[in-house]
Amino acid sequence: MASAKATMGQEKQDHFVLKSGHAMPAVGLGTWRAGSDTAHSVQTAITEAGYRHVDTAAEYGVEKEVGKGLKAAMEARIDRKDLFVTSKLWCTNLVPERVRPALENTLKDLQLDYIDLYHIHWPFRLKDGAHKPPEAGEVLEFDMEGVWKEMENLVKDGLVKDIGICNYTVTKLDRLLRSAKITPAVCQMEMHPGWKNDKIFEACKKHGIHVTAYSPLGSSEKNLAHDPVVEKVANKLNKTPGQVLIRWALQRGTSVIPKSSKDERIKENIQVFGWEIPEEDFKVLCSIKDEKRVLTGEELFVN
Repeated sequence: MASAKATMGQEKQDHFVLKSGHAMPAVGLGTWRAGSDTAHSVQTAITEAGYRHVDTAAEYGVEKEVGKGLKAAMEARIDRKDLFVTSKLWCTNLVPERVRPALENTLKDLQLDYIDLYHIHWPFRLKDGAHKPPEAGEVLEFDMEGVWKEMENLVKDGLVKDIGICNYTVTKLDRLLRSAKITPAVCQMEMHPGWKNDKIFEACKKHGIHVTAYSPLGSSEKNLAHDPVVEKVANKLNKTPGQVLIRWALQRGTSVIPKSSKDERIKENIQVFGWEIPEEDFKVLCSIKDEKRVLTGEELFVN
């Protein structure tokens, strides 16, 4: 288990340096289930709250809105090179010949020439129009090596600065590393005190792969912002439960992508620098027992 002190040295700044040497802002705006206000939320996050990292995905259905928000922010004199934009390749496009067209669609929707990080969204290939969960015959064979090679070509051609993975198991990561010429820069996964995901976290650290935590506040069934342990630490530090949970992720050595469509909450969620959770409170938060993850590939994709 990571201790607060062990990771504090690398987290005095508000970014992490990836294997490639590129800097990734430590806190990003998540856009999953972001809804109709997405463009406004993205613009507000960047121009008013100081975010420089936006995380989205084709499957979220909001990339056009994210693009409008990014454009508005850049028109407000925010330089593109100061922004870090992440998107993801969806399961129906996990075949080599679909990788580049999928990215080109994303670039068009986001109104960008390149993105900073492109992930494999889930390591399952689905048939077009597959149900959730898929029915018999809708989960297809996934040519992981072939798809990754195409992802590597996107880096070579300057369309993507870094490539990464989401929701991988240790077994699938090991398989990918056997053939990858470019090691994934980032592995994104659900992570919060109620789902610490230690096994894959340790495997990523071993290979120098940075980890991004999504759903940092837990799930709708187990919203950790209302957990008595979290509330107690928040009261002690005079912070919100959300800020404590985001800070916990940072002190563990991960970047984090909280989602909110409320302006006030968006601004609150990035006020997590210049203070820390004391060692003893960090340990108490780490001792919250693993409850339930928000998203499981098994539920979404496997009968």
